[in-house]
Amino acid sequence: MGYKIAVVGATGNVGREMLNTLAERKFPADEIFALASSKSIGRTVGYGEDDEISVLDAATFDFSKADIALFSAGGETAKKLAPKAAEAGCVVIDNSSYWRMEPGVPLVVPEVNGDALAGYAKKNIIANPNCSTIQMVLALKPLHDIATIKRIVVATYQSVSGAGRAAMDELFNQTKGIYVNDPPKKEEFTKQIAFNVIPHIDNFMDDGATREEWKMSVETRKILAPEIAVHATCVRVPVFVGHGEAVNIEFEKPITVEEARKAMKNFPGVSVVDYRQDEGYVTPQEVQGEDNVFVSRVRKDPTVANGLSLWCVGDNLRKGAALNAVQIAEKLVAEFLPEK
Repeated sequence: MGYKIAVVGATGNVGREMLNTLAERKFPADEIFALASSKSIGRTVGYGEDDEISVLDAATFDFSKADIALFSAGGETAKKLAPKAAEAGCVVIDNSSYWRMEPGVPLVVPEVNGDALAGYAKKNIIANPNCSTIQMVLALKPLHDIATIKRIVVATYQSVSGAGRAAMDELFNQTKGIYVNDPPKKEEFTKQIAFNVIPHIDNFMDDGATREEWKMSVETRKILAPEIAVHATCVRVPVFVGHGEAVNIEFEKPITVEEARKAMKNFPGVSVVDYRQDEGYVTPQEVQGEDNVFVSRVRKDPTVANGLSLWCVGDNLRKGAALNAVQIAEKLVAEFLPEK
């Protein structure tokens, strides 16, 4: 006997990746339900190498049929359907931002704060952090453990896949069009994305920050420690898959580059590739399909006491979304849910 798993938003980038990840990692699933909006009824999505699953309407689905629901369908869907699923006895793992800062809802990166899952039953909802937050806290957790982080300043270089399939199509079509002198059409982004970078992800707030920048700040504090100061600048770049981050960290205690490298190398989910030479670092293009977060360019920051800078990259559709959600589900069934 295995668990019954629903994937809400199964036709989207992350939903499809969730299905792939469940199959690849041989999650103990007895049955998989692929759910999406009513307009997707009749479509099929892949599960594993050979299986095709018919898409069902998420709005009318009986969530009592599922033990766990992986949501990747946006905040409005999560707002409406997650409580419905939770009340039906189905544990929700939600990839949207809607539940992340809700009191009583664990915000979890399993390698970093997996013990927070102990409180999942308060609402039967668990939140998956923002993709950029996940890869940053995964790299920084081993450093925080040995030297205590005071302040983080981060600039992100985020791929268009984080904005969905239509955004990926826009980058492709604009790039192709430029070579034949077609004027770029701007639909998903407010500025041209091809051959450009856009310092604007999500809506602007009153203080001048965007919501994406705010998310990185508040989520990092909820996951790592509430007293950490975080200042983020989030930028969309013309890359299809894979986020990069330039991170500057100020610690309470002294920490050397060698100590930092060793701590990260020994931490699950982190790989260190850091050679001070051409090609001695990792780029977003190279981490597509990889589960780990990769760290390079570790170096001392001499402008502050106990400062380091580093570069980290990760596949935002995998560890930044689908894989992290599946790992939460794996930890749930291993440590918290009744055995099947």
